[in-house]
Amino acid sequence: MNRIASHLMIPLALLAFSCDDGVGTGVPADVDGFGGDTMETDVFIPPCTPNLDGVLTADEMFPALGVPASYTIAQNLDVDVVGTDKGDGTRAWDWSWSSASEQKRQLWGEPIAGKWYASEFSEGAFVVPFDLAGKIDSIYSYGNDGLNLLGLASTEENPTSGKILMHYSTVVQLFKFPMQKGDSWISKGTVRNSTFAGLPYAGQDTYQVDVDELGELSLPDFTFKKVLRVRTHVTVQPTVGASTSRQQISYVFECFGEVARATSQAGELDPNFTNAAEVRRLGL
Repeated sequence: MNRIASHLMIPLALLAFSCDDGVGTGVPADVDGFGGDTMETDVFIPPCTPNLDGVLTADEMFPALGVPASYTIAQNLDVDVVGTDKGDGTRAWDWSWSSASEQKRQLWGEPIAGKWYASEFSEGAFVVPFDLAGKIDSIYSYGNDGLNLLGLASTEENPTSGKILMHYSTVVQLFKFPMQKGDSWISKGTVRNSTFAGLPYAGQDTYQVDVDELGELSLPDFTFKKVLRVRTHVTVQPTVGASTSRQQISYVFECFGEVARATSQAGELDPNFTNAAEVRRLGL
């Protein structure tokens, strides 16, 4: 069952922006809060303008379903999640490096309607790919109080690898609104009468979330000011078998959502881990 914790179940693809005339490949360089190369056409226009107040509200994290977003994804590499002290109460993280092993992916969220498992979850739920292979979906709900994880399901009802249908009896709150530095919470999700890899499954997942820093994040194609660093420590405890835990660092920005993340190796105890199983960054 360790595969369940192979990636922390947080939606990188839920960028909170949309565009009017298709999908662009850049952002205006002069928009408050972030920089990038100016593009003449098909530019992403966020539905809100970052006010850089260090507080993420529900209006600034509204999921834009069906809008592809491009990411670079690297695995098993060293990473700096600590950054440097800027001397003004904020930090700076330089993630502008490149890696020869990076992969390019486009990810997006979709409404749950039409999925084989749709009747198992609330009507307003939506789904995001859980794995890079696109064989498992994460199911979420969004509201004024936060972004919640409802469960997991295989994209096919009866794949050769075995059916997956897992739903929490109570939702797991991944992000809460409003969210700002200093916030912390623990959310527990209990799974009963579920199926994983075609086998009966039950267990409990514990999410410990700490919003502990505010600062500037530099990526190869963007520089985001006033991003929140969100630490998530997930422990998966199946009814049968040993527990598995991972650490994840997410960087979240107003009107864009989660723009970068680093996921630790399994069993990592150091919250400032220096080697990541996976790093994802918004980029060309």
